[in-house]
Amino acid sequence: MTFGAILVLALGLAMDATAVAAARGLAASRILPKHVLMVALFFGGFQALMPLLGWFLGSALGPSVQAWDHWIAFALLGAIGGKMLWEARSKEGDEADVAKDLFGFRVMLVLAVATSIDAFAVGVTLPMLNAPFALSLVTIGCTTAILSALGLYAGRRFGAVLGKRLDALGGLALIGLGTKILIEHLHAAA
Repeated sequence: MTFGAILVLALGLAMDATAVAAARGLAASRILPKHVLMVALFFGGFQALMPLLGWFLGSALGPSVQAWDHWIAFALLGAIGGKMLWEARSKEGDEADVAKDLFGFRVMLVLAVATSIDAFAVGVTLPMLNAPFALSLVTIGCTTAILSALGLYAGRRFGAVLGKRLDALGGLALIGLGTKILIEHLHAAA
């Protein structure tokens, strides 16, 4: 897996967290440096941690499913991307919970876990694709941290319009990456 493919994957995975960060920015009366740090650490940290956990599972299962790894990656990335596209269609806002402290530890923890579940599923496929371990995790975590911090400011500046579009863009990126992996593997096998 090339760095370009890893970066596309990281961008796709970061969109959920970026959309949630934008919603936080929209709801906040003002954004303090500690809010930016919390958003970047929680979202970036969990986006790096969850693929790590998935990686361990994928490494254990990898040898037994190697003949099917491209189909598994295609199905998982396509399902995650499709879910993101479906969620982008919904009329509801990004936030079902209205908390007094938008950046409280418990609120941020729940949001970080919720937005990184798909990163766990992606982590399962990374060893099957021979993705570089450290580079993948660092790229996913740093990309999410940076985009979430930017999303926080963008939400404050541009409002609610941004969130659903980011989900749709992320979904399309993940579906595209899954399709690329499948086509490359089938082409190499032919």
